[in-house]
Amino acid sequence: MMVTALALGAALAYGAADFLGGAVARRSTALRAVALCVPTGLTVVLVAALLIGGSPSGTAMLWGLGAGLAGGTGLLVFYRALARGPMSVTAPVSALFAAVLPVAVGVLRGDRLSGGVLVGVALCLIAIALVSMESDPADAQAAPDAVASVPVTVAAAAGQVHAGDRFGHGTVLQAQTDPVAPVRPRGKRWSPGLGGRPWRLLDNGPVMAGLSGVCFGTFLILLKEAGDDTGLWPLVASRVGNLLVVGIALIATVRLSGALPGTPVSGRLLIGLALLSGALDASANALYFVAAQQGVLSLAAVLSSLYPAVTVLLARIVYSERLRAVQRVGLVMAAAGVILVTAG
Repeated sequence: MMVTALALGAALAYGAADFLGGAVARRSTALRAVALCVPTGLTVVLVAALLIGGSPSGTAMLWGLGAGLAGGTGLLVFYRALARGPMSVTAPVSALFAAVLPVAVGVLRGDRLSGGVLVGVALCLIAIALVSMESDPADAQAAPDAVASVPVTVAAAAGQVHAGDRFGHGTVLQAQTDPVAPVRPRGKRWSPGLGGRPWRLLDNGPVMAGLSGVCFGTFLILLKEAGDDTGLWPLVASRVGNLLVVGIALIATVRLSGALPGTPVSGRLLIGLALLSGALDASANALYFVAAQQGVLSLAAVLSSLYPAVTVLLARIVYSERLRAVQRVGLVMAAAGVILVTAG
């Protein structure tokens, strides 16, 4: 029961962080928003690790760093997937891979789940994909603007794709573009100059989305491997990995574009929302980490991956955004899945 509560608490915090990151991203860009969110998350986790204590070991820190690098890499690949394929396909594919991978690894490593819990997990996995589905904004209008904001799996609401910052969760993509590559010309299949058939086979939306999901799922698995006798120090290492990836993305964007695109994050309200998003994201990482250490990986991962439902509901409440029928079905399935998992 405690593991369920912790994992669902992580989903709530992840979803709220995504929503707040989206609010900031609507007035700025992804990299500008994440430049505030990620350092804030690192600070929160570092303070919490110092207060809680624990003895950081080299092995645990390496697991954590690897998790952060995997999540950050997944984020960049996910951006690329958005630039190469429709959002309505990219988001659910990435979300499913991110949730299924740790479940599969957990079961293969001996997670014992009752029949009712297995049904609940299956419903949750389907719900994650359904809630993440969003109409492709390119169907209505192309979106060649700069990306909005960075988190660990993926939700979509109101023309935005919430890329669960498995990398640090809590951020949102507002435009279907790649943060480290020039925008492709409309109506043309753009290539970044990397020739060869193998690259062409890999460089398409669904394949890149699947790869990003694998990276996000790897983030969850590696955090589980960090062990439970080191306090929150593996999360500190993970956040350092996040920061390294963000730094690479910032440098690459500046080198390619000459400057960071978009409007700077300014004003007390926007800065406050960005900082709160980072703090919530860090809290969600901590809740998932504890849940994964105290319980089985498969349950902790799939329940924490339900955060897209939270983001979608918040968008509905605050912005009165309409839910697609498939998203409503996903919300119902998520509720049913949680009930079965809790009862089991």
